[in-house]
Amino acid sequence: MTDPSSEPQRTGIFAGDDPFVLARAWLAEAEDSEPNDPNAIALSTVDANGLPNVRMVLLKDIESDGDGKGAFVFYTNYGSAKAQEIEQAGKAAFVLHWKSLRRQIRVRGTVQREDGPKADAYFASRSLQSRLGAWASQQSQPLASRGTLMAEVAKTSLRFGTNPPRPPFWGGYRISPLEIEFWADGAFRLHDRFRFTRGHEGQPWKILRLNP
Repeated sequence: MTDPSSEPQRTGIFAGDDPFVLARAWLAEAEDSEPNDPNAIALSTVDANGLPNVRMVLLKDIESDGDGKGAFVFYTNYGSAKAQEIEQAGKAAFVLHWKSLRRQIRVRGTVQREDGPKADAYFASRSLQSRLGAWASQQSQPLASRGTLMAEVAKTSLRFGTNPPRPPFWGGYRISPLEIEFWADGAFRLHDRFRFTRGHEGQPWKILRLNP
């Protein structure tokens, strides 16, 4: 829910009071125009020394309950560098950028694990080779050779056959946003930017138009 007193006029591609609905609409447009992985996000985390890291991952869901609560969901190995940094900080940020649409969405927020039936269902929906690879890969750890990795995949295949369960070290993360910015390219670099912010989940969104 938004705070009407702070809401600037928004029309066209920026119309709507729910940023999760707006994000879904932009992603749906990108799925029709972006040539590859329209759900790819550049995920940023910070290590224990305060040094930032960024890498591309795939956004798998945009959740919302229609009452201001929602999250952006992705999946990974809990032993990976990104997961360790998320666990330490409890926060993350990402950007979705679509060259075809000349738009982007920036998100910052707190992070919680998605480690239950939803994670099980998503894991089961992946291809068999991807599920076996999730078991075989010690993500972010040193690897002697690709042959070593493929040998682990073969061992995993013999162990689980065609129905490997979700590994206990693999699951999802839900980024609950405190800030979402929608950006669209404008002529002469006079871009349109609207930022939704709140102090914590459940509060009304405050919306500001930003200078380009």
